[in-house]
Amino acid sequence: MKPTNLSSLRIGHGYDIHRIVNGGPLVLGGVEFSVEYELDGHSDADCLTHAICDALLGAAGLPDIGHHFSNTDPLYENINSQKLLQEVTRLIKEKGYSILNIDASLIAEKPQIGEHLNSMKQTLANSTGLPVDNIGLKATTNEGIDDIGQGLAIAAHAVCLLTAS
Repeated sequence: MKPTNLSSLRIGHGYDIHRIVNGGPLVLGGVEFSVEYELDGHSDADCLTHAICDALLGAAGLPDIGHHFSNTDPLYENINSQKLLQEVTRLIKEKGYSILNIDASLIAEKPQIGEHLNSMKQTLANSTGLPVDNIGLKATTNEGIDDIGQGLAIAAHAVCLLTAS
């Protein structure tokens, strides 16, 4: 990879949180978990993918995910969030940027996420066109604190680095 002009770099940050409700399946990073609960939302409520979308959009100076995919639009009801990420990736390229990397953290008391991290990274790589090694993904708990710590919600933070194409 050739050296990058630092003035062409753009950093973005995204955050999302969704409440846990009865139902299923739970979707995180495009991977379905076989559990008896899911995240409450208009789409599949994949908070990890939503945080990544917002990081990418923010880095490119574009409006947030809700502006592009309104939660009142029936077109996006129950949509697979990987489709949203693919569209965000297209918008990023259209604006003249390339994604260099993504780093994200899931914050959840349940389910156990560790064994699914590689599958999530592969799914996110497929949706963005990034090499798997350019995606960092971690999982942690909230140590019993607040709604996340009580197992009532799952949240995600994401950062990304873009460069002008």
